Amino acid sequence: MNVSTEMSWWLVVWLSLGAYAFKALGFVVIGNRTLPGWLERSLLLIPAALLTALVLKDTFSTGTELVFDERVIGLGVAAFSAWRKMPLIVTVVLAAAATAFVRAL
Repeated sequence: MNVSTEMSWWLVVWLSLGAYAFKALGFVVIGNRTLPGWLERSLLLIPAALLTALVLKDTFSTGTELVFDERVIGLGVAAFSAWRKMPLIVTVVLAAAATAFVRAL
């Protein structure tokens, strides 16, 4: 499928405007009302769940194929270092080093 660059930019513009409209609509609909506590707690978990889903998708897939390659080792090292509560920069460096080491083998 060959999509022109102009069409792609118009799509980006329209999707950006739609996202902004949905965000503004939330302020209009909710107004000064407060959300129930269970809903506020649930909404706080959405960014972490979304980031986890994106990392897992990019780790275990290439295009439309399911793959288990060096990235899985890097993810495992990152998960271990996060579990051990290491600083973020240490986690990233360890995961990158483990992935590079396995790729070099």
